[in-house]
Amino acid sequence: MKGRPKVAVAMSGGVDSAVAAALLVGKGYDVVGLTMNLFSLPGDLCRSEELRSCCGWKAAEDAHEVARRLGIPHFVADFRRDFEETVIKDFCLEYERGRTPNPCIRCNEHIKFKLLMEKASRLGAEFVATGHHARVTHDRTRRRFHLKKGKDQSKDQSYFLYPLTQAQLARVLMPVGSLTKREVREEARKRALPVAARPESQEVCFIPHGRYPDFLKERIPEAFFPGPIRDVSGGLLGEHSGIVHFTVGQRRGLGIASPHPLYVVSINPINHAIVVGTKDDLACRKLLASRVNWIAGGKLEEQVRVKAKIRYKHGEAEALVTPFSSAKVVVEFEKPQRAAAPGQSVVFYRRDEVLGGGIIDQALS
Repeated sequence: MKGRPKVAVAMSGGVDSAVAAALLVGKGYDVVGLTMNLFSLPGDLCRSEELRSCCGWKAAEDAHEVARRLGIPHFVADFRRDFEETVIKDFCLEYERGRTPNPCIRCNEHIKFKLLMEKASRLGAEFVATGHHARVTHDRTRRRFHLKKGKDQSKDQSYFLYPLTQAQLARVLMPVGSLTKREVREEARKRALPVAARPESQEVCFIPHGRYPDFLKERIPEAFFPGPIRDVSGGLLGEHSGIVHFTVGQRRGLGIASPHPLYVVSINPINHAIVVGTKDDLACRKLLASRVNWIAGGKLEEQVRVKAKIRYKHGEAEALVTPFSSAKVVVEFEKPQRAAAPGQSVVFYRRDEVLGGGIIDQALS
């Protein structure tokens, strides 16, 4: 390899980023490890072996040990203030507005593929690599980069990456995107990496064990004011203890008796009301999405047919996307989708390629 291109690997302390670093070392890159310090968890918690979060000392220590085994430099970048301003404040604001945010997407957009890239540049790195299960390809004829699903469909993370731009994709490497999760762990064991058996991080990193109310109560106490629970006709069914306890599509924890299952249909932050209805009331044929990013660049000029996902674990659905304004689109599904939650992302695919996506603003009747 001529000149040994330098790459900074975003090392979270997990097995995917560790293997990404190892693979790049094996290919002859000049590799440096970079771990982001995003949030300070309590000391006794963040050293826990059971903590399934990338925040905390234990994750940084694991990343440092992997770097030592690989013989590469390792640095920790302190992004706590930026993370607080761009991710956590937005997370709280969205819940206060009765919406359901996805902080991982916002972190990728504003921290990992912006601030971390800037830090990598200061270290002289041409590329930034991550452990995402997704792939980046380049069409030399059209001079365009493409973001595609990872090989392991059950672990594919392309949904979280739709805000990426052409300029960012030109600098991004995702070495494990062409491997299954099983193959990643095999690579880690083969290289005797200490994180080979580490459990996957499945929590919002700054809220371990999923205790959202505990975290939010200190930051947005106004979202814990009691309010009415009403049916879709406006009838009063009961009272709740705060809108942050609910999300569109939720069934459990409503605290009301009914002869048939009821689900949260909408949340009104103005009067702190929760509206519930039947499964049929959750059906969404159209939605409005804002802050739309098209990975190819530019804005949508005409209608386009896609397959769309309205949340990470939701199946793809045939849809027609119509431009509404410069950064907004209307998404119309061939078949109604269940529980399109404002604040979540709708992501557009064509076969295995991510075309773009945006934030769900509202379901349209």
